[in-house]
Amino acid sequence: MPKEIIGKGTWYDKAAKSLIEREKSLGRTLTPIRTESGLGASGFPHIGSLGDAIRNYAVALGVKLQGYDSELVAFSDDKDGLRKVPAGLPKEYERWLGYPVSDIPDPAGDCHESFGSHMTSLLLEALDKCGVEYKFQSAAKVYELGLLNREILTILENVEKAGKIIKEELGQEKYLETLPYFPICENCGRIYTTNAYEYVPDEHKILYRCTGMEVKKKWLNGCGHEGEVDVLSGKGKLSWKVEFAARWKALDIRFEAYGKDIADSVRVNDRICREILGFEPPMHVQYEMFLDKGGKKISKSAGNVFTPQVWFRYGTPQSLNLLILKRFVGTRSCSVDDVPTHMDEFDHLEEIYFGKSGIIDELESIKLSGLYEYCWMLKPPIKPSVHIPYNLLVQLAKVAPKGSETDFIRNKLEKYGYLKQGAEGLEERIRFALNWLNDFGRITKIEVKMSEKEAEAIESISEMLQKVKTADEYQSAVFQTAKNLNMSPKNIFQILYKILLGSSQGPRFGSYVEALGSDKVIKELRKAVKKSGKK
Repeated sequence: MPKEIIGKGTWYDKAAKSLIEREKSLGRTLTPIRTESGLGASGFPHIGSLGDAIRNYAVALGVKLQGYDSELVAFSDDKDGLRKVPAGLPKEYERWLGYPVSDIPDPAGDCHESFGSHMTSLLLEALDKCGVEYKFQSAAKVYELGLLNREILTILENVEKAGKIIKEELGQEKYLETLPYFPICENCGRIYTTNAYEYVPDEHKILYRCTGMEVKKKWLNGCGHEGEVDVLSGKGKLSWKVEFAARWKALDIRFEAYGKDIADSVRVNDRICREILGFEPPMHVQYEMFLDKGGKKISKSAGNVFTPQVWFRYGTPQSLNLLILKRFVGTRSCSVDDVPTHMDEFDHLEEIYFGKSGIIDELESIKLSGLYEYCWMLKPPIKPSVHIPYNLLVQLAKVAPKGSETDFIRNKLEKYGYLKQGAEGLEERIRFALNWLNDFGRITKIEVKMSEKEAEAIESISEMLQKVKTADEYQSAVFQTAKNLNMSPKNIFQILYKILLGSSQGPRFGSYVEALGSDKVIKELRKAVKKSGKK
């Protein structure tokens, strides 16, 4: 019996089906089924920040594909206080530690209302480029407009129960003694230095002292002010220990995937949501974090931030969507070196989708075609773009005459036969390659594993290339070596392209050697043989 294909056959379609079935079993309305992503506003947005929103949006798309209305709520945490000055900003910004990021000046001058809106805009810009549609919510505006007022009152009226839940789940006794609400000090303007110690229900106000607080191993001194705040005035915010729950109920959120780093907060908020607010929390799926190549979590405030804007300088939004969507579980390292490989991998997906690949397994073809469509946010083009190995473009850019790079590269590609089906997207790809060359001056290398016989073949070709001078002779060297060693020419060509271009395919070998220069090619081939340890 053939296996049932849900939607486009991806993990996101399965998650969407589970979500729909869950909502039906809970007896809740199905118009719309909302997903949510929290947008950090306290630092420069990185690939992980974007990934959270894209994954949650993909599930919303899966719901729509199965006939139900859905939307992504992109919720900016711009009411949060600044806990650490992000790398790249001047030390003077330390004076703003503890202030709500919506009250801190724009670090770029006056292009946005605040620090928070500037950082949020960078992430929204990336979402727009990646094809994500969303309903934007600003925490600062949500509190100001009173959209969480009912939830705030319910939580504060059950504050003892909330404190016990937090202690049971996290082992923290803090909220048995203090309220899970941060007023903004009306004297100094900070939010994290205030200690809310009493709630007056009849007047829905909180009494507080600005005593100070440890944030990121730094002690923020309070100003000593004692005051009160109306919790319905928008002049404060709930603690993260309870705020997710308030958002979920107020905005009617049904699904939110989350990173491993906030698993504790999600767990305690699930209970607050269910046991205090009387709302079944959203369906969740936990994903692992993106790490830098050194194994450290990519962070908004650390110096290892890898932003979507950096990716877009060298690759398409769809190749970035592929990085994010192709795997949901498992920790992955991520750096700019992933751009060329994902550009080539996306080309391979496109070939499968348009029936130009030799993939045989029908189920695998359906899944990979579905992944391709999700990379386009279910709005794929009607025809493929031109496919050229990324490293080939970089190599051609390297040897192109200054000032006429585009014409030189185009002419070479025509000679290699790459433009027979058209040149859709070629100029953009050349621009990516030139940016890469200007910024890094190198191609990305992959480790090529070879058997003894394969290493012997590559060494033999290296020797033969020294003795000949024309493109046809360079090409013949491969076939002669294959014949001498009783090997498949196709296998040898694949190894050559992997060594030279980081791809299993490339232009006509002889023409490529002629364009690049045999000395450079011989050097690369011998280096690869030596690295393989087979010679």
